[in-house]
Amino acid sequence: MAKTSTTTQGLRAAIERSGYYPALVAEAVEAAVGGEPIRSYLVHQETTFDANEVRRHVTVLVLTGNRFIVSHTDEQAADSTSPTPYATTSTESVKIGRISSVVLSRVVANPEKYVVGTLPREVVLTIGWGAVARIDLEPAACGDPNCEADHGYTGSSTADDLSLRVSEAGDGPDAVRQTLAFAQSLSEATTDVPR
Repeated sequence: MAKTSTTTQGLRAAIERSGYYPALVAEAVEAAVGGEPIRSYLVHQETTFDANEVRRHVTVLVLTGNRFIVSHTDEQAADSTSPTPYATTSTESVKIGRISSVVLSRVVANPEKYVVGTLPREVVLTIGWGAVARIDLEPAACGDPNCEADHGYTGSSTADDLSLRVSEAGDGPDAVRQTLAFAQSLSEATTDVPR
């Protein structure tokens, strides 16, 4: 990346360490960040198994002074649309003021023996900004077991734009620490923005 800040160099190194098409991923992220200084970042690689294939996916999250940037890169095997394997990279830039929720779920072993500062064995970071919402509906009912009236539907709407699961066993303790640090930076950034 063209910038010379320590944070930018750290992001570049994290992308290269992931080993997942680093030139492609770095170029996409650099284009999205532009000239803004980077406040915090997180690089998360996932491997999934699809039938007889192993697929990789990398997500890069970047926090600048004004924006939250999400980059996804997926690889695809050759198929009827392409005779060679290919990768798809997308970036989304979200104004920090649009972020409506930052949820961090922590899983700890032996909670009765928990010591402050102990690393969770797993964290799930969910970020919502209104681009994607999940609606769960079910038929509404009243308390009368003999009632046959139509009471419509009831349900809930949940912002679910991005969700990342990071575990100590699968991703390593450093990945869990980095996720905790990024979640804290993002949470703090959302409090700084007038709505």
